[in-house]
Amino acid sequence: MAGRVSVFPSPQALGRALAQLVAERAAAAAAAGGRFSVALSGGSLVGLLSRDLPAAVSAAGAAAPARWLVAFCDERLVPLEHPESTCGAYQAFPGQDVPVFDLVLLGVGPDGHTGSLFPGHRLLRETQKIVAAITDSPKPPPARVTLTLPVLNAARAVVFVATGAGKADVLKRVLEGGREQDEPLPAALVRPRSGQLRWFLDAAAAAALTVPVEKHDGDGDGDGDGDGDVRPVA
Repeated sequence: MAGRVSVFPSPQALGRALAQLVAERAAAAAAAGGRFSVALSGGSLVGLLSRDLPAAVSAAGAAAPARWLVAFCDERLVPLEHPESTCGAYQAFPGQDVPVFDLVLLGVGPDGHTGSLFPGHRLLRETQKIVAAITDSPKPPPARVTLTLPVLNAARAVVFVATGAGKADVLKRVLEGGREQDEPLPAALVRPRSGQLRWFLDAAAAAALTVPVEKHDGDGDGDGDGDGDVRPVA
């Protein structure tokens, strides 16, 4: 299940659409009288969101930051009492066996990893823990913690974000499948059970894809989905 693939002409256009999507999800959570829970990845997402999200939140009338629960899809290993501990964030989900995030933003590495879930690693088979430690990460630093697949697949919406030609080959494998004997890459194992799965890619990252995608011009189109004008491409 590839989900909905949206392709933007540049990282800047992608960033504006992504910020609008996050802000609209936050506003919807506020309108329902609840808290907005979002799980974020690091890397290039930090720059994309820091540039465009504040203005988008203000324009959308989204929930005040005090009503946001922000956690990290993975992070460097820190004590549980550390203010940036992912595991510590789950104290805000009393009574839930598996926390359900309103929105999870993920990246994908050139090897197909997402969060700190790496190809062939035993954590891909984890079914009980919501946060798991990894001490043998193939990408430095070796000690990390990560959300597990049961949490990612319980989210109401998951959005993968990828930019640049260096991601083109792995995105083709994740979205279109590799050889029959190949194990699915970690990013391909993120399949929300009842939520939405979307991909925000720039043109360079999407260059090798042959699956149908939606191409956007990067301008707001007023339809409330953060996409800009849409041109389906087979």
